[in-house]
Amino acid sequence: MGAGRLIAVAVTALLAGCAPATAVAGEATGPVSARRAPEGSYAVGVRTLTLDPRSARPLPVTIWYPASPAGVTAGRFPVVIYSHGLDSRPGLHAGLASRWAAAGFVVAAPAFPHTRRGAARFTRADVRNQPADCWRLIRHLTRLDADPGDPLAGHLDLASIAAAGHSAGGFTTAGMFTEGHQARLRAGIVIAGGGLPGSFAGPAAPLLFVHGTADPVVPVAVGRAAYRRTPGPAAFLSLLGQDHGEYLVPDSPGFAPVLATTTDFLRWTLYGDDAAGARLPADAHTPALTHYESRPAL
Repeated sequence: MGAGRLIAVAVTALLAGCAPATAVAGEATGPVSARRAPEGSYAVGVRTLTLDPRSARPLPVTIWYPASPAGVTAGRFPVVIYSHGLDSRPGLHAGLASRWAAAGFVVAAPAFPHTRRGAARFTRADVRNQPADCWRLIRHLTRLDADPGDPLAGHLDLASIAAAGHSAGGFTTAGMFTEGHQARLRAGIVIAGGGLPGSFAGPAAPLLFVHGTADPVVPVAVGRAAYRRTPGPAAFLSLLGQDHGEYLVPDSPGFAPVLATTTDFLRWTLYGDDAAGARLPADAHTPALTHYESRPAL
């Protein structure tokens, strides 16, 4: 068996069995109301909290949000749930997450109990439980938004949520898009990841795949196979000759097109900003570095 095939089989077997999420009564299911995404750039605040600290599965979370001198900037902002990869942590993805927050999104990134860097009992098999952790975080954010004593109260647009993640976090993201997933999960960004058995079902949602063509950890063929399985609108951004994540480092050549493409994708899917959607092919056009395709044309 070739190395690429071996990795694909191992990852699929590892991540099989993610339980589907169930819909919540009264959740918003209609289309996003078209509006222009914020222009310019916000200051960014950072907050940390821990879900269920006394449970068997405590979940530390880092939140980046549009900030003002008084705290959170006035208004409601769509939410992005960002999942890290194996032996990683939210802070290592601050370059991307903080810039999304500056563009007008609240980014909430859990540190998963058994796959984060420094975990006392590290096990990659626990990735199958991480989609449920993300849904637990969404439920917690719903409570915070309704709590008049919390700084985030009234600032979270929880009818417009996207999931995103890198590597094992990309598989975690795919694992949220199963049969019966909540319709308020309106978009996904899978970075150097792939699909799971049962993924890409339920309410159709646009998906963006980002992958280095020289990725030695999760071969690009794994991401492309997931892209072909998506039933709704999907796009694939290839980073030519790039590895498993060098394009996520702000000083790297690939970072600018990845940032521009992912940010406009979020503006389009969560704000309903059609002008941002129309910019996607140009965002990703960097000769000799990127290749962009979509199905249908985005």
